[in-house]
Amino acid sequence: MRPRKRFGQHFLHDPGVLKRIVEAIGPARGDLVVEIGPGEGALTRPLLERLDRLTVIEIDRDLSARLIDEFPADRLTVICADALDHDFSAFPAGTRIVGNLPYNISTPILFHLARYADRVRDMHFMLQREVVERMVAKHSTPAYGRLSVMLQTRFAMKKLFNVAPGAFRPPPKVESAVVRLVPLQGAVIPEKFTDVVRRAFSARRKTLRNALGLSPEDFAELGLDPKLRPENLSPADYLRIARYAQTSSR
Repeated sequence: MRPRKRFGQHFLHDPGVLKRIVEAIGPARGDLVVEIGPGEGALTRPLLERLDRLTVIEIDRDLSARLIDEFPADRLTVICADALDHDFSAFPAGTRIVGNLPYNISTPILFHLARYADRVRDMHFMLQREVVERMVAKHSTPAYGRLSVMLQTRFAMKKLFNVAPGAFRPPPKVESAVVRLVPLQGAVIPEKFTDVVRRAFSARRKTLRNALGLSPEDFAELGLDPKLRPENLSPADYLRIARYAQTSSR
């Protein structure tokens, strides 16, 4: 298949990289696994060697048709759909999600999947290396931002290994990396959390006083310095602010 730019397609073909990904996932026969963006099936095939069955979500109709033709329906379920629109709550609790995510929409997909963290066992993704570094970044570092906070409050994450452009067809202009996400047990996200984080990082260069619009009394109650910048707060700090905003109806 000729890769289509509108879908951000870069087909992974390196056998060594594929083997490392499968080993990192460690699939067992009865695992419930969903692969996003299977493309030509490079990862699908080694996964099916170790699974009883697999479900894939592929937006490209031609690629979906090829997968349906290649694999028996009792082994592979093909959902021709946009993962951004898919309701992942339809899958059983404990589902494992994997994939080589399209780099042009990887952040929206991660935000979408974060909504289903309580139903997922773990997730393994190939992403642009810069995105992975933002995901796992510590606060007060250059890579730390909204993506870091939104995901670190829901998942324990680990960057596993880098992947060079030559592992893909066509080679992307950036390096890639594989990351593991494991949902945090008992994570409770306040209703106002997303809005608080969005407001903070939409004004990244401003101080917290100007970014969040809290009063001096609010900052004193929270024990936070209003002169700090959004990247100086930890994910736990943002959870505290969201809980405070919720209880004070701000």
